[in-house]
Amino acid sequence: MQQPEVQDPVETRSTGGNPAPATAATARPAAISLHPQSCPTCGTAPAANDGSATAPNYVYALGRIEPRFPRPSVEKEFAQVTGRSETAGLTDRQAFQKVLAQRQNRYLGRQLCWVMTIEGLETYILLPRDPADLDLLIEALRPTPQPWDLDCVIGVRGSIAPPEMCNGLMVPIVAFDQIYSFDREALINAIPKPEKTAAKDFAPAAEELFDRIMQMADNAGATDEHRALNYLAVRYQAIYANAADAFARNSSLTGVDVARSPLSGTRNILNVIFSYTHRNTDVTEKFFCRVDVTEEFPFLVTKLSPYYDR
Repeated sequence: MQQPEVQDPVETRSTGGNPAPATAATARPAAISLHPQSCPTCGTAPAANDGSATAPNYVYALGRIEPRFPRPSVEKEFAQVTGRSETAGLTDRQAFQKVLAQRQNRYLGRQLCWVMTIEGLETYILLPRDPADLDLLIEALRPTPQPWDLDCVIGVRGSIAPPEMCNGLMVPIVAFDQIYSFDREALINAIPKPEKTAAKDFAPAAEELFDRIMQMADNAGATDEHRALNYLAVRYQAIYANAADAFARNSSLTGVDVARSPLSGTRNILNVIFSYTHRNTDVTEKFFCRVDVTEEFPFLVTKLSPYYDR
């Protein structure tokens, strides 16, 4: 885990040995073939027109990362390099990944435009805060992608990309600091199973809760509420154990809500509330935990516990 937690979070190991939320940690891009651009929210907070400081727009998003050719010349260059490589028997996607993974072809990775899609919609263009992080993006390019593959991007959202940056695509630029790549099954398998819950019962419960979080309306990981939810989805195993217990008690998941905590002062702390309603008695139980989303990396403040309406 990269940050201290109140309770043991979900943790796996990346290929480089660093902790990651699910499975293989991903890559990071070098300065793609973009014009010199200043990301207004990269680094320190920029000044607004009136001279006052503007808080950075942090992103903690779950989606899919895909490379795009920003210009025909880059596509032609890639085709020429592929023609000189040993790619017999490989699919187009496997050949693409093999060529890009070779060290001598790293310059092609810097020329590509890396796009993050969420729920099938093109949402962000990704740039590295550190040009040495191109490997994270390249490792996120799976040779055999599956529908349940996911990438977690943590960074700072900047301005809308100019049309010439990515073949006319105009979406916000995100300068990322970390990327994790995993699939839903690996994430669920990495969660410690409760002692009283069988594995065959736990997996469906955890998958349903994860899917509910992923399918919440407009969850682009850019609001404080969605950042808190996405953080819990990949880092805090207790919410899945609690869901499995609720289903075992014959309760349904009837709500996932986020509200600002009364304990917030100088920090931005949110209450994430999970509601479960008994299928026979219609009695609702609520559980909550507190997440601090003040800065780029959210962290757990209070462990999951019963919640009572005031």
